[in-house]
Amino acid sequence: MSVPERLTWTVDILDPDPGDRVLEIGCGRGVAVALLCGRLTTGTVTAIDRSRTAVEAARQRNGECVAAGRAVLRVAALGEADFPDRSFDKVFAVNVNHFWVRSPEKELTAVRRWLTPGGILCLSWEPPDTRRAGEIAEAVTAAVTSQGFEAEVRTATTAEGKRGLVCVRAQAACRLLKRTEATDS
Repeated sequence: MSVPERLTWTVDILDPDPGDRVLEIGCGRGVAVALLCGRLTTGTVTAIDRSRTAVEAARQRNGECVAAGRAVLRVAALGEADFPDRSFDKVFAVNVNHFWVRSPEKELTAVRRWLTPGGILCLSWEPPDTRRAGEIAEAVTAAVTSQGFEAEVRTATTAEGKRGLVCVRAQAACRLLKRTEATDS
């Protein structure tokens, strides 16, 4: 089976380290999970999708990684998912329109909480035209920066040159903790 270029491109931008803990939002049939399992030696990938059918297909495709504990697949919509704070080093989604067609404030707040300080969020799309790519980049950049991420937009064209690719790669800004020290007066 051929791997869609948007998935390999996004995983390359995500650039997982071998020990990263990665979350995929909207895993579909688990193609990107397979790509990640090939790059993660001591890390793990957790993947969620609201479709039970898609998650079952992803489990079948990635059976060895699931059995080895390197991949965890869950049926869950993003708005209903719950993970402990700082569970992931990197989070990504491909063609998940929720991030740009309506306010993703609640979901981005959760993702920010789940990411380690300095963690990476990649949100990618393969829109039908360049005008739409610009709209997506503008809306998603505004949404992620309003939630305390530092964002950059990356674009590419598929190998056939027929479609554009757009990714908003955001980093969770490290919060500086203020420490009050008692002083003798």
